[in-house]
Amino acid sequence: MSSEMRGALLVAGTTSDAGKSVLVAGLCRMLARRGVRVAPFKAQNMSNNSVVTLDGGEIGRAQALQARACGLEPSVRFNPVLLKPGSDRTSQLVVRGKATTTVGARDYMQHRQWLRAVVAEDLESLRSEFDVVICEGAGSPAEINLRATDLANMGLAEAARIPVVVVGDIDRGGVLAHLFGTVAVLSPSDQALIAGFVINKFRGDVALLEPGLEQLRSLTGRPTLGVIPFADDLWLDAEDSLGVTGNAPVGRPGPPVGSAWLTVAAVRLPRISNSTDVEALACEPGVAVSWVTDPSRIRDADLVVIPGSKSTVSDLEWLRSTGLADEIVARAGRGQAVLGICGGYQMLGNSIVDDVESGSGTTAGLGLLDLDVEFAPDKVLAQMTGTADGISVSGYEIHHGRVVRNGDHPLLADSSGMPEGSVRGPVRGTHWHGLLESDDFRRSLLRELAVPGFVAAPDTAVAAVREQQLNLLADLVEQHLDQDLLEKLINGGAPIGLPVIASALEA
Repeated sequence: MSSEMRGALLVAGTTSDAGKSVLVAGLCRMLARRGVRVAPFKAQNMSNNSVVTLDGGEIGRAQALQARACGLEPSVRFNPVLLKPGSDRTSQLVVRGKATTTVGARDYMQHRQWLRAVVAEDLESLRSEFDVVICEGAGSPAEINLRATDLANMGLAEAARIPVVVVGDIDRGGVLAHLFGTVAVLSPSDQALIAGFVINKFRGDVALLEPGLEQLRSLTGRPTLGVIPFADDLWLDAEDSLGVTGNAPVGRPGPPVGSAWLTVAAVRLPRISNSTDVEALACEPGVAVSWVTDPSRIRDADLVVIPGSKSTVSDLEWLRSTGLADEIVARAGRGQAVLGICGGYQMLGNSIVDDVESGSGTTAGLGLLDLDVEFAPDKVLAQMTGTADGISVSGYEIHHGRVVRNGDHPLLADSSGMPEGSVRGPVRGTHWHGLLESDDFRRSLLRELAVPGFVAAPDTAVAAVREQQLNLLADLVEQHLDQDLLEKLINGGAPIGLPVIASALEA
């Protein structure tokens, strides 16, 4: 593959969490390492894992990671439409980084026409500025019930004449049927844009899979560009909530520096947002982080983290209904550490007045912090820097809730000297996402929490771990995908004359 390239590619998936995001990140880093000016693009994303960009907006965290893979700062142009689910039926609609309204599934259809123009304009802008744009689809292109209003999959590929590769997760089973079926249910015009397949998360001997890939090529007329092996080390910055399951470990921590492990129980809220906040802890040797959903799992943990929420009041009620709230209050009374982040921080206070997100009025908090919160219509979006006990820290804020009274000692001060967060005995809270990625701050917290025998590693750097993972992704893409075919697709578009698979749609 040469460094002189010009074009675009769309990576679709047979399902959510099939590997679209990581494949795009790997392609972006591989191309950037070769000197190609490359940018990521996801027309429409549905995720509560988001970050704040330098241009003051909000985008999906996966697109921020992909931007870093390209050597770029995150920008709202990389993800112009973001849906943040607040319930099973409604989502907050974020356009070019700014929250606009709350929509239901049917309401959203009414917005598609003007959103299509936004998507087209931003993609055209990126293609004029960069040599290559690697696009990521959303969900599956085989959602034919939504095809007429599709913005991110075949609708985008058709409008911009971009070739599509479909990635499937073989670890889930049935991947050959998924890939064949994805093509078969599409219309002939959409099928013409599907140029090939990628198998993701393969374990074992590829030779055993090859006959199936040959049959898939015979049935569809399309090649498999490569088979990417399963890699245990790839876990940071997960976009999809499917990867955040209750009572499951986070990451792959190395063995402890000392003789003991430190345990962290992260509460898996139903409407969890920015679940990636706890991943910095899981980067530390000897720190075992797990998602939990029942009280018994937090009783003996050295630290309990209540993360952010897209539905703060609803998730607080869930804490109470499951018995988790009582156990959190009890452990704080025993002097055991609790940390709340954003929505989790708000839950720890005395009261929440919310006529914006839930419309529930005043709700009593857990009363572990002397804090009162009121929700406002405008969302706070800001990248932040500051100090905590003399340690430089950074993070970002995404929230409607404002602290209107705080009777506790602040956790830190921002760069302007304004206090932020709360500390009361063993309980801490902050609105800052990403704070735990401040390496010196995280180490200080671990030393304070240390149990006998636990030693905080002196040199863990989360940014370096992220870079290692991006480079590993690029290595996997470079070693296991057909580079010549990739270059032909990016430069030349979808091959001409690909066969149409007869399907029930034509019956």
